[in-house]
Amino acid sequence: MKRLHLFSTLFLFAMALTTLFHETSQGAIRITEIHSSNSPLVTFRVILRAGEIHSPAGKEGLNALTAYGIAQGGTQELSYQQVVEKLYPWAANINVQVDQEITTFIGNVHRDHLEEFYKLFTDLLLRPRFDESDFSRVKDLGLNYLRNTLRSTSDEQLGKQALNAMLYAHHPYKNTEFGTVQGLSSSTIDDVKAYYKKIYTQGNFWFGIAGGYPKSIIEKIKTDFSILPDVPFNEVALPKPELINNLEVMIVEKPARAFAISMGHPILLTRKDKDFYALLVANSYFGEHRTFNGVLMNRLRGDRGLNYGDYSYIEKFTGGVGSGNVFPDLNTPLRHQFFSIWLRPVQPENTRFAIRNALFEFKNFVEHGLTNDDFEKTKKFVLNYSKLWAGTLNRRLGYQMDSEFYGTDYFIDRIDRELQSLSVEEVNAAVKKYLNNKNIKIAVVVDEGKGGEILNGMVANAISPIKYASSVSPNILEQDKLIEKFQLSINNERSKVVKASELFEK
Repeated sequence: MKRLHLFSTLFLFAMALTTLFHETSQGAIRITEIHSSNSPLVTFRVILRAGEIHSPAGKEGLNALTAYGIAQGGTQELSYQQVVEKLYPWAANINVQVDQEITTFIGNVHRDHLEEFYKLFTDLLLRPRFDESDFSRVKDLGLNYLRNTLRSTSDEQLGKQALNAMLYAHHPYKNTEFGTVQGLSSSTIDDVKAYYKKIYTQGNFWFGIAGGYPKSIIEKIKTDFSILPDVPFNEVALPKPELINNLEVMIVEKPARAFAISMGHPILLTRKDKDFYALLVANSYFGEHRTFNGVLMNRLRGDRGLNYGDYSYIEKFTGGVGSGNVFPDLNTPLRHQFFSIWLRPVQPENTRFAIRNALFEFKNFVEHGLTNDDFEKTKKFVLNYSKLWAGTLNRRLGYQMDSEFYGTDYFIDRIDRELQSLSVEEVNAAVKKYLNNKNIKIAVVVDEGKGGEILNGMVANAISPIKYASSVSPNILEQDKLIEKFQLSINNERSKVVKASELFEK
């Protein structure tokens, strides 16, 4: 009964807000607002339409360095410590999220403190302090993330970033959202100030606000941001990602007790395209994040106990971790998207079997698609599950702004509309059209000294039987005989073993 009450409450909440949403686009500052007079909270999502792809050559990471210097710095009136001291009694917060195409400053406050919070929040954006000590602190944090967190302690993120580097080797998306070690190291506070002056313009800002705010604040936003240079938004041109030839593998070596696997290929399909919604249903059937609905999760973990998580995605996925939070971060849109499979973590002795198992299931998925029963069940699940994705004003605002980025109507509403008329034939046609089980890039994070052995075994198509800790059914063992010798067409010329310390360096 409690769950039914939650679902109905969220549904009524979303329906009520739909009639309250409107966008203001007059003037240079674009504003998206969702007004809810009953909400005691006010949330801000201020998008800078610039990301890592705007960092200049040799200064990779300058976009992140500037953004964090603002969000974790002071204003011209207040030091960073004074900013923190002001936020604490309001129970308010200010965060920043950097990505390839956009940067998002996020603020949350109770409306009782809105006036003071708004001044502080906008002072950070419009009148940043850019103190030398703040700059050094933020720069050190960025370098520590690349050198230590990413390369040493976060194998799952390392695998995902390694795959990104493979997919976009000759593309503006090639770097991490935090740039490179050499790029960050060479950046100075003068570079930050120059980047701010060039990029933080009226045309690049997009202000989002939701909650119980006074309507008068909209005119104040327009006036306040008019002090920025009146330069229009100029979109960076993107070349098509390079073609993949068979299975291209990169083995990344670092000290590791369990291994992480990421694989995928680009797809020139986004939320603005009708076929995206057919692929959304197909992907939910194959590998919905953090559920036991997907084929991957059932075959690899459920049947075989191979590892903890086995998921697939039809667009970039960040977040989805933490206490009970299974939903993705918002405001990370890309004009060029990719399909990926993520296996985590895998015992070393079962690594090649896990790769084969995932590719075996992927091949069956592409060739045979969904049955009508699979389709009906999955469509019903996605229709209901997607209603939960925007369960707060903050997330609804984020989804609205992402929808506008892609030039489509509100994402959750469009899912509902598209799926109502969707057929299993359309879903299976989209799978065959956009997903490719033959030409894939694979990144594998392994222990030091193990890379050559794993890559050579894959190239030679050496048999790779799974090792079980406990007994499994005879049917699974019979299928294992097919999977352990499933043929892998490795492109030896484009495959390699690298040290983690070599990645994200320059």
